[in-house]
Amino acid sequence: MSRLEPMPTLPSGTSDAVLDALPHPVIMVAADGRIANANAAAESFFEASLRLLRRHMLGELVPFGSPLLALVDQVRARGAAVNEYKVDLGTPRNPGERLVDLYVAPLPERPDHVVVMLQERTIADKMDRQLTHRGAARSVIALAAMLAHEIKNPLSGIRGAAQLLEQSVGDDDRTLTRLICDEADRIVKLVDRMEVFTDERPIERESVNIHAVLEHVKHLTHSGVARHIKFVEDYDPSLPPVLGNRDQLVQVFLNLVKNAAEAIGENAADGEIGLSTAFRPGVRLSLPGSKTRVSLPLEFCVKDNGPGVPEDLLPHLFDPFVTTKPTGSGLGLALVSKIVGDHGGIIECESQPRRTIFRVLMPMFLGDDAEPGDAA
Repeated sequence: MSRLEPMPTLPSGTSDAVLDALPHPVIMVAADGRIANANAAAESFFEASLRLLRRHMLGELVPFGSPLLALVDQVRARGAAVNEYKVDLGTPRNPGERLVDLYVAPLPERPDHVVVMLQERTIADKMDRQLTHRGAARSVIALAAMLAHEIKNPLSGIRGAAQLLEQSVGDDDRTLTRLICDEADRIVKLVDRMEVFTDERPIERESVNIHAVLEHVKHLTHSGVARHIKFVEDYDPSLPPVLGNRDQLVQVFLNLVKNAAEAIGENAADGEIGLSTAFRPGVRLSLPGSKTRVSLPLEFCVKDNGPGVPEDLLPHLFDPFVTTKPTGSGLGLALVSKIVGDHGGIIECESQPRRTIFRVLMPMFLGDDAEPGDAA
């Protein structure tokens, strides 16, 4: 019977290379609470180099009273690993909500040292929120269908009656009949916009060059609502085509760029809108009612340096009738969400003052005979 061969020892530096290859932030906390080591993903997460991280205590990198500090103490006391889910590690150094899942474990080779791994929940939460947005869009579809049948016909009668009255009243009263007609027209236009949500026909999709779409949108807005704003492009020239409907994608990015320009405002001297594309493999989404998993490797972003979205509105930004504009209807982003969802993609917004990003993830074109879910 042959003996088991001893496990080979990793060459010096190999363990650090393995840690740096991990996509999740990993840090080692010394007995005194100081950061002893960290991988490349942790440097990116905390926006600090390893040399700088080693100068800090863990408590200086996370929010005051963070559950992570208690978990580290608990692991030291029990000598066993623990998990905690959906912990917010947002700090002034790393502003905004940063939800992570935590895995904290002891390091037997180094007493009182603890290893912490963070797994950001951004992608998972995007997908959960996107399904919620689609449910909200379906509610609008039912409401829009009801409005189209139950409101537009009576409005036509009201407007007709006001026009007849206008012919037989004096100048003073004619202002009131004109007001009735104008308000009836305004409601009809609103209902017409909502009827877009009732179109449930499958969209015709083909190979689309997203850079041509973005350049078209840039040209349209640069001579109009964004004429006073600087555009910055960061395109991946090797990006494969997207599987989509060109006209609808133009509508999506036209809405997003218009929103960005209006958020910046006409009086901003340093207004800037960024358009970027990138290939991000590894994101997959399960289609509702199907076992098919669609790969969403194409990332398109619209960024602006406006004041940002109010924090209380951010989770509901793609819901119907939610808007930050005094005269807005709140249907623009709901329509954007519906179109992106119809394409099998997801959209998410990250916002803080002077840095708002709308990020769209979409499937790529695989050929006329391929299904979107075939992508790896």
